[in-house]
Amino acid sequence: MSKYRKLLAASVLGACVAVPAYADKFGLGRPALPEEIAAWDLDVAPDGTGLPEGSGDVFTGEEVFAEYCAICHGDFAEGVDNWPKLAGGEGTLADKDPLKTVGSYWPYLSTVWDYVNRSMPFGNAQSLEPDEVYAIVAYILYSNDIVDDEFTLSHENFLDVEMPNAEGFIVDDRNTAEAHFWTSEPCMVDCKESVEITMRAAVLDVTPEEVEAEDAGQNPAAEQASTAVEAGTEETTALDPEMIEHGKNVFKKCKSCHQVGEGAKHRTGPALNGIVGADAGAIEGFKYSKAMKAAAEKGLVWTDEEMAAFLARPKAYMKGTRMSFAGLKKQDDIDAVIVYLKSFGS
Repeated sequence: MSKYRKLLAASVLGACVAVPAYADKFGLGRPALPEEIAAWDLDVAPDGTGLPEGSGDVFTGEEVFAEYCAICHGDFAEGVDNWPKLAGGEGTLADKDPLKTVGSYWPYLSTVWDYVNRSMPFGNAQSLEPDEVYAIVAYILYSNDIVDDEFTLSHENFLDVEMPNAEGFIVDDRNTAEAHFWTSEPCMVDCKESVEITMRAAVLDVTPEEVEAEDAGQNPAAEQASTAVEAGTEETTALDPEMIEHGKNVFKKCKSCHQVGEGAKHRTGPALNGIVGADAGAIEGFKYSKAMKAAAEKGLVWTDEEMAAFLARPKAYMKGTRMSFAGLKKQDDIDAVIVYLKSFGS
């Protein structure tokens, strides 16, 4: 018998003896104790059944999320490398490549709470206290613009939270709706006059590798700046190619949330084409925080000076901003990022 067949036989035997019906016959195992069952019986139902008492607010959740979750899911729940994105994807479910996140796809908040409580953090599951789980879930909701920054989630208001895709699922009624497929007499001969191929299967990668415009070298403004340097024009002051390159490297810290260049899309943060010199909170198609909306109403314009102040200490500059990034410490980095952003329009 080959090694493969031996392993297969052992696997089948192991599966068979694991079935309770064989326990007495082979003398293996014992009935689970009540406390052992309780340790695994942790599920939380959509109606809140199973939720423990407790609460957690968004700001506490941000701290706990940063400590336990951000290494895989990013500071803003935007995902790191191939780890799942938990935020974003609003309005993408009809796209060829939908982004399925807690905000765009999950219909029940109980699923979020149950999964975090049961399986997270990775490698140390079920180590979180209920209050920590409530706080993490509150922060995930906030990252998806479902609640505001002053929100506190608890067992008392849990069912008050409305998930955006709550109506996006239907009850599986195939047992009745498709009953005619297996209750009627099947056709066995000459069931169709002709057979033709009407479509072909396609492999759809729902998490494609994104190639951003600047990575592909498509930065017309930067190329114009380079041309201006060669020509010795005054544009070198505003769009110094070395500054642009420096800013591009620094901007890597921002790319998990912001895109720039041709085809740039909103992520956790808005696309930043033309941001320098623009009115705050004015980019179409992005849902801004209350703090940013208030600043916009007061007439904030992203001049070089205002942008520099924001990049240095975002939270100190604008209390209530959803941007958790601590800020850039070096003035040279700040100046370079601003020049880099200018290269995409101003």
